[in-house]
Amino acid sequence: MFNLEKHSRTQQIIFVCLLLICLTGYITPPIALLLGLLVANISGHPWLHLNHKIIHVLLQVSVVGLGFGMNVTNALLSSKQGFMLTVATLFSTILIGVFLGKWFKTDKKITHLISCGTAICGGSAIAAITPVIQSDEKQTSIALGVIFILNSIALFLFPAIGHYLNLSQEHFGLWCALSIHDTSSVVGAANKYGAVALQIATTVKLARALWIIPIVLLTSVLFKNKASKIKIPYFIGFFILAMIVNTYVPQMAIVSPYIVAVAKVGLTVTLFFIGSGLSSSVLLAVGIKPLIQGILLWGFIATLSLLAILYFN
Repeated sequence: MFNLEKHSRTQQIIFVCLLLICLTGYITPPIALLLGLLVANISGHPWLHLNHKIIHVLLQVSVVGLGFGMNVTNALLSSKQGFMLTVATLFSTILIGVFLGKWFKTDKKITHLISCGTAICGGSAIAAITPVIQSDEKQTSIALGVIFILNSIALFLFPAIGHYLNLSQEHFGLWCALSIHDTSSVVGAANKYGAVALQIATTVKLARALWIIPIVLLTSVLFKNKASKIKIPYFIGFFILAMIVNTYVPQMAIVSPYIVAVAKVGLTVTLFFIGSGLSSSVLLAVGIKPLIQGILLWGFIATLSLLAILYFN
């Protein structure tokens, strides 16, 4: 009993110390993610049962905070620029996802969750669609595991590819928004690339997230379930409000930089928590077929969107 209590206390001390390091503002989002992965697989997460809720709240608050560093005119231009690409990549990704699911003979619900998570906004899309298709805990966990694993890779891979291809900040921000699953990794990768990339990636990504609503409605028809409520991402409205205030209230220029700085730290901490939830048991539970399916689908949307941005945008 004494050894168990001692181990638990050690877990908590290690976790809190690394969390405090992430809160300093000197740690980048990718490093925070790595620290989280180390905690998950070496010492363990002492408050794992709270992890999902913390990530959900922190991410939304951080994204709204980033809105205080953005201009409405530029955001509208970015959203308009990415609209047609969003529509094209979204529906083609879901269709290819269905094809891959049949090819791999993967469970229909897992396939739909992975496809929608890849096409729209990762974990948020899966959370919205789960009650509609009435997936069980295992099906939902597998889909979330695939998305979070690939999100973690994207945070390191995309900036490296962007620099290798010498992508402009505009092109990189748009590519991130269209190709990376979850908002946290989109913002983390774009923030690492530059301020312009961050603004474009955030606005286009959140516009893409609004597609949850029609996709959930379509899903309810396909799965013949009309009883479930749609989870609308209301925080996007607060993000828009933050941009409006920042653009049209001159006095905000005094405090906006501080709000944005705190929001970026919040994003870093969010990625630490995401990493701390990816233990070896979570990774093993995913299974090889859903993971390969997710990788192929992600490769499709990333390649398609990059070619479209470079040659048709």
